[in-house]
Amino acid sequence: MKNIIVLVSGGGTNLQALIDAERSGIIQGGKITCVISSKAGVYALERAEKNGIPTRVIPRKEYPDSKSYSTAILDALNEEKADLVVLAGFMTILDECVTKAYAYKIINVHPALIPSFCGDGFYGLKVHEKALEYGVKVSGATIHFVNEKADAGAIILQGTVNVLRNDTPEVLQRRIMKNVEWKLLPEAVSLFCQDKIEIIDGKAYIKD
Repeated sequence: MKNIIVLVSGGGTNLQALIDAERSGIIQGGKITCVISSKAGVYALERAEKNGIPTRVIPRKEYPDSKSYSTAILDALNEEKADLVVLAGFMTILDECVTKAYAYKIINVHPALIPSFCGDGFYGLKVHEKALEYGVKVSGATIHFVNEKADAGAIILQGTVNVLRNDTPEVLQRRIMKNVEWKLLPEAVSLFCQDKIEIIDGKAYIKD
């Protein structure tokens, strides 16, 4: 049984999707053993506590730079014996000391179809604002491994929704979360925990 550590910064809707998936048996071969937040008092911590999941708070604001903060996160991951790290609305870019130590063991969800609308500065509603500004007809979410570059790791799963004429960023965000993120993130976690993802030439493939 693999130890899944979830990193959060806010409300924790993707965390809730993972908790629900674990409870219903969708996630096989893994268990959420700790939730680590970059901020105190966020609702994600309450979600974890309600479900009996241990929590830790490592406040970003208490560290002078990304390197020192990432080192603290790395120490915590090692202490928690992490097999898989899931970034679920975690709003801090981690230094390569973490991404290299946990290469192909950190999963993130990005609310667009990478390589569109991704990279530095593309997060939250900004992603959906740009997608609507561009006039795309479909959008979605990408589950990918995390490496040293923002949103550039190997793609595990992608899913789409139609973009409708009167969509606002908030409406599109909700449609993507409900129809793609909350389904594919648990699926990717389960695939990882069952050793069903293989990496070939830097690309991720699902084993039959």
